[in-house]
Amino acid sequence: MTRATLGWIVLCWVGFALLPWYGFDRSASPTIADYFVSGSAVAHGFRGAWWLLPILVPLGMTLVPVIRPSLRQKGTWLLASGLLGLALIVLQGFSIGLNGWTMDALKVFGEPGPRQAGMGYGAALASAALLIVLCHGLAARGWCRGDAFITSSIGAVVALILVFVFFPVSTILASAFADNSGNFAPSEFISKFMDKSIWGLDCVTSDLRCGVAWNTLFLGLLVAFGTTALGLAFALIATRTEFRYKKLLRVMSVLPIITPPFVIGLALILLFGRSGALSNLLWEWFGVPRSRWIYGLPGVLIAQLLAFTPIAFLVLIGVVQGISPTLEEASQTLRAKSWTTFWTVTLPLMRPGLANAFLLGFVESLADFGNPLVLAGNYEVLSTKIFFAVVGAQQDQGRAAVLSIILLAFTLGAFWMQHAWLGKKVYTTVTGKGDSGIPLPLPRRVALASYFTAIPWAIFTVAVYAIIVVGAFVRSMGRDYTPTFEHFLTAFRVERADWGLYFSGSAWNSFFATVKVAALSAPLTAAIGLLTAYLLTRQRFSGQRSFEFGTLLSFAIPGTVVGVSYILAFNVPPIEITGTGFILVMCFVFRNMPVGVRSGIATLSQIDKSLDEASLTLGARSATTMRRVVLPLLRPAIVASLVYSFVRAMTAVSAVIFLVTAEYNMATTYIVGRVEAGEFGLAIAYSTALIIVMLLAIVAIQLIVGERRLGRRSASAAPSPVAVQAVP
Repeated sequence: MTRATLGWIVLCWVGFALLPWYGFDRSASPTIADYFVSGSAVAHGFRGAWWLLPILVPLGMTLVPVIRPSLRQKGTWLLASGLLGLALIVLQGFSIGLNGWTMDALKVFGEPGPRQAGMGYGAALASAALLIVLCHGLAARGWCRGDAFITSSIGAVVALILVFVFFPVSTILASAFADNSGNFAPSEFISKFMDKSIWGLDCVTSDLRCGVAWNTLFLGLLVAFGTTALGLAFALIATRTEFRYKKLLRVMSVLPIITPPFVIGLALILLFGRSGALSNLLWEWFGVPRSRWIYGLPGVLIAQLLAFTPIAFLVLIGVVQGISPTLEEASQTLRAKSWTTFWTVTLPLMRPGLANAFLLGFVESLADFGNPLVLAGNYEVLSTKIFFAVVGAQQDQGRAAVLSIILLAFTLGAFWMQHAWLGKKVYTTVTGKGDSGIPLPLPRRVALASYFTAIPWAIFTVAVYAIIVVGAFVRSMGRDYTPTFEHFLTAFRVERADWGLYFSGSAWNSFFATVKVAALSAPLTAAIGLLTAYLLTRQRFSGQRSFEFGTLLSFAIPGTVVGVSYILAFNVPPIEITGTGFILVMCFVFRNMPVGVRSGIATLSQIDKSLDEASLTLGARSATTMRRVVLPLLRPAIVASLVYSFVRAMTAVSAVIFLVTAEYNMATTYIVGRVEAGEFGLAIAYSTALIIVMLLAIVAIQLIVGERRLGRRSASAAPSPVAVQAVP
């Protein structure tokens, strides 16, 4: 019996016997006594909540290995107690609700039956502790070579994914097979699934429009190829060239990811719309007629390329940095030309990063909601169709669920194709051996292709953001260009009162709530995502493929569906968290976790397992190996995950638009309200302030995490080629 196991057993009893088992009414003010003993499961059980008392049986079973240290079957007792305890908690939680029995079969015991509220701190702690006790029992029985850290990590991640991904998503997807009365009706699913508006092939040539499924798939493939190519160009310039302004280029490549929703779409309209600045210029100077070409596939494609290229860049830059120069030097020693070395050595070693960047770009395009809402025009995609099926005049939850299943099918197909392309080949380049090589310069044709791809795109990005900045400081973009600070003062006015500073601006409440939620969700997202990547690449266990796909599930479903599913799942017991900040944090964690997972997998694919094994051989535990060996080599993935999760929490709109409350009103919902009211200047001013805050946060993350060092000398400190050749 280890100290850690004993500690978790103690926490089981603390959660059951001391802490409040049920959540508090948020309108009430609980006293100190409510937090201890009087609100516990033991107290409720002896006051009439008899269904809680059977949980004492598995709790008592956890004490058997403690009382009898000589017992040989400790693992079996721990496994059985954890499994039985979790089963009883889940069974009673889902059987009894606010209005009595939740299942018709139980009504034979009397109607309406007992009532109970949602679970509180005690239930959460007891459930978590029983889960870890179960995992320690598995380790004691030899699972994962008896490593309790690994079994506990797998158990914790699986449980979190089940609760915050599978449970809410299954709640709404189940409605795909039900009629409007909630009865099981598979024929309804078939008729909605085979709808001509989804799979029709009578494309309109002028608008490139087919069925909504084909539109979405075509757009996703274009975005995936485009973002991967642009991200690779930026990554190669940033790591393999002496380009003078590479730092500025890196900033411009990351800038779109920190832009709030609708802003890029608004900027493109202000540039290329019928009354846009560039459209007016082309008409006045060259006689090019104004048109509405920006509304449709071209506009959505440009906006998504601007928005999602940074994701590909953040994934690929760590992969490019991780390629050992020794392999390239060996190729050139064998008289291979620079182009041959790049094509046969460097590029194949990038395949994990390219595959992950492509997958993320494809899935992001499928799930994007804001850009199609503003720019799609008659080019319909699944995400907007789902939104209007849920909140529009149709109010057809079943149709939204069917469309969501189609999105999942596309994601599953992309996931399978990625694995088929990577195969079982090994891409290890970081082995722990001494490596003082210098990255070779890019072949001329690759360097020119990278420059001609990345630099024009960066210039275009500058133009888009120039429009955003101008729009924040003029009265009305396109009509009145009088300079003004009125928009900023309306949003962020600060006044001096008798009691101190008074934040009277209309945006302050949403700003503070957004920063708080983003700051809490970012480290959680990075920790869970990178731990999941470590488990997927370093461990082998049954159901691993399903486990990996589960990490992508919430990322694949549009935020609109995720938001609705969270309300349906968490608005009633046993998990009643709607209206709290916690539901926003969990929504962001599991929406953004796949980026940390894919980035971590791409980076870990290059790090030899012998580093982990050497640490374990020297007596270090898995947790120590993770902290001292793996995490320092994962710094590019840590930065990518932290940056992405923080800025997406600051800029997400589709999921949280259903979850915000007066207390937790997010910045994006405030911006959406201003856009709907036609106050574009105020929306752009608020977005500009958010961009500045996120830039500061990105710089802080880079400074705190630091850069990965693999033993290479910098180019400036490198010896001359003659000196290199003279070394025996």
